[in-house]
Formats: sequence, C-alpha cells, structure tokens
Amino acid sequence: MSNLTLRESIKTGLIEALESDTKVFLMGEDIGDYNGAYAVTAGLLKKFGPKRIIDTPISESVILGTGIGAAAAGLRPIVEIMTINFLLLAFDQLINHAAKLRYMSNGQIEVPLVLRTVTGGGAQLGATHSQSFEGWLAAVPGLKVVCPSTPKDALGLFRTSMKQKDPVVFAEHALLYGVKEEVPDEFFEIPFGKANIKRSGDSITIISYSGMVRTCMAASEIISKDFNVECEVIDLRTLRPLDFETIIKSVKKTGRAVVVEETWKTGGFGANISESIQLEAFDYLDGPIIRIASEDVPAPYNRKLELGTIPSEEKIVAAIKQNFSI
Repeated sequence: MSNLTLRESIKTGLIEALESDTKVFLMGEDIGDYNGAYAVTAGLLKKFGPKRIIDTPISESVILGTGIGAAAAGLRPIVEIMTINFLLLAFDQLINHAAKLRYMSNGQIEVPLVLRTVTGGGAQLGATHSQSFEGWLAAVPGLKVVCPSTPKDALGLFRTSMKQKDPVVFAEHALLYGVKEEVPDEFFEIPFGKANIKRSGDSITIISYSGMVRTCMAASEIISKDFNVECEVIDLRTLRPLDFETIIKSVKKTGRAVVVEETWKTGGFGANISESIQLEAFDYLDGPIIRIASEDVPAPYNRKLELGTIPSEEKIVAAIKQNFSI
C-alpha cells in the first residue's frame, strides 16, 4: 500500500498510460513547463518530452477539437481543460462531435479520448470559475462522466477510462487534490457504473458524488452521534453510467432518501436520481425524497458567502432533522 494524494494517484495513472502505450499523449494549457495548474503533470515534460506532453495555446475549442481528431485517427489523447468552466468554449466539439461520431459513423469512427478537467467551488475563484457542470454532461448520450472522490477511486477509474472506446469526462474536484488515502500497490481497476457504499446504515440513504461525499460522511457521523440514527452513504463515482441498482436497493432497505450535490438545485443531476427513486422504490418510502444542492446564485468571491451557498454537513443534518423528525 502507498499513501497517496488524489493528485499523486492521477499522476500515477498518467505515467502508466504513457509508458504502456506510445499512442498516448497529453495536451493542454500549461501542462508542460508550468507543471499544470494543479501540479498533476509536474515533471512529465522532462520525463516524456514535448512530443507527448504538449503545451497548447489558450483556446479550448482548438485543444479539444485537436484531441478528437487525434483520437479518431487512432491515437489515445488525454486532454486537459484547466477547469470545467472553460469547457463551455468547447461544448460544440465535445457534445456535437466527440459524443456522437461513433454513433453517426455506425462504429467506423471511435473517439477514445479522456478529457480531464477540474470542477467544484469553495476555493474563492469567483462566479465563472466555481461551477459544476458534470451533471450537464452526464445528460449527453455518448459521453461517460467520472467523478472520483478518493485517491484510490481516482486511480482505479482512470485506468478504466483509458480502456474506453467513447470519450470520458474525468471531473476532478479542486478541493480534493490534497486528500490522502492508502492505495494498493498491486494493479486494480474500478468499473464504471458501480457505486461505492462508503458507510452502511439502515435508517437513511444519502446519495452523492465528488467533493460532496466527504461532506455527507461528516454529516452521517454527526447524525449517528447526536441522534443514534445510522445513514447509508453512497458514492456514485460515475454519473454516466449510473448505478441505479445500488441506489434503489439501499432506499428499499432504509425507506428514506437524501440526494446531495454541489451544483445548483434547479436543473441539477439529483432530480434524475430522485425521479428514479420515486418510480422504482415509491412503496418503500417512509418520507419525501430530499434534495440538497447549492443555492441558485452565482458563486460569490467572499469566502463566507461562497461557503454559505454550498451544502455543508450542518445543512444536511438540519434538512434530515426537519424532514424525517429524528
């Protein structure tokens, strides 16, 4: 076992991919000499050279368009878009081309591209740099969307990402890069569409992903200590494909469901999860399905205001206490 940060786990996956396949290359803004905006690619330019670690101009549409073309031509590009907010500039390339080329060509063209990007708020980066769009992308057929919350999951899911024939959006939460965890030294992979039960419980099911998983775990510990109620916490790990089976099985056991995510509540991915619970487990529910999300406002720069818009363990505990009378 090795004690790795999430940043180090992803870097391990990148090095493995580059060493195992000469068709793999990295491209993105400041990933070479600057070592990456979040230091994930530090030292890779020196190790693999400028033909495989490619610094690009500041043009997201060009970066992703080039990656799509390279993937369609038989290479294995790993494209880094510095933040998911900047991905808006390349939505046409991602949604109208990368996601659809294999379908529209009847399988003649594949786009085995991994798109790494950074999501989430809480770092005082302002309204245009603190958004979470992975739920939007999970609505697009042809894309696969990965949201790791731990170093082990990041490495295992990245290895699986590199085996896909379809484009993968690998969304890394900005506040998780320094999180540490014991990661097995032996090779392992984590399949897509298989959620992880982070904490077992029999009273309430809490469903989340990415940075909110840690918040939900903290909330569940408070509820256990203060109210003697045990919550089951599910980390989705991937939004597309989504593990409905684990969600429904847990809700049928507990009879109560809480869906937590960091993005805005209006149009949030949690609505899709809530609908599925309503359809598949309605007869088992002992109360309303609770959705907890960020406030429907642009992210403030002020730290106290920003944190006030994002779900916290206190907000989760208060919502559960109010709606389930614990």
